[in-house]
Amino acid sequence: MNIWLWLIPVISAFIGWFTNWIAIKMLFHPRNPVSVLGITVQGIFPKRQQQFAQKLGKLVSEELLSFDEIANTISSPGNLEKVQPLIEKHIDHFLREKLATEMPMISMFIGDKTIGKLKAVFMEELTTLFPSLMHEYAAELKEQLDLEKIVTEKVAAFSTDKLETILLQIMSKEFKFVEILGGVLGFIIGLLQVAITVFTA
Repeated sequence: MNIWLWLIPVISAFIGWFTNWIAIKMLFHPRNPVSVLGITVQGIFPKRQQQFAQKLGKLVSEELLSFDEIANTISSPGNLEKVQPLIEKHIDHFLREKLATEMPMISMFIGDKTIGKLKAVFMEELTTLFPSLMHEYAAELKEQLDLEKIVTEKVAAFSTDKLETILLQIMSKEFKFVEILGGVLGFIIGLLQVAITVFTA
């Protein structure tokens, strides 16, 4: 048996690993379009960055971040209860301190009992007003902020070098696995080629 025949699995493994390594590199390189034998070649991310930015902007604005959800979260009873002590403290300070400074004549007729009743009325009114106020504010904010445009512009202007660094940090093990898998599959295909050659010779 020709000993060089057994180099086929090794060569196939190298080709499998190398093609996968090239494929991973071509996600980011070349940064700018390069003409090779009349064919224009550019990395997938640099070439599709604008489209990716538009898709991501649309996804974030429509699916991931909803102004209605933000308003619902902020105005939920649980969150309102959390800020009630602070609101009561400010109302109490206003009725006892500021009112006495700004309108001393009126403050003379307001005692602790009246202050307690006024605070209760204010808090009850605030509990009713707060949710609708938050929803109105979220609606106005939605009109003022074009979230899709903001995300699209930010991602479109994002450095490809920085994106590559981040993805390599997150997916370095996965990329390495893809490279090794290419080598393993190439080796197996090489063995099959050797087996076919040997048994059909």
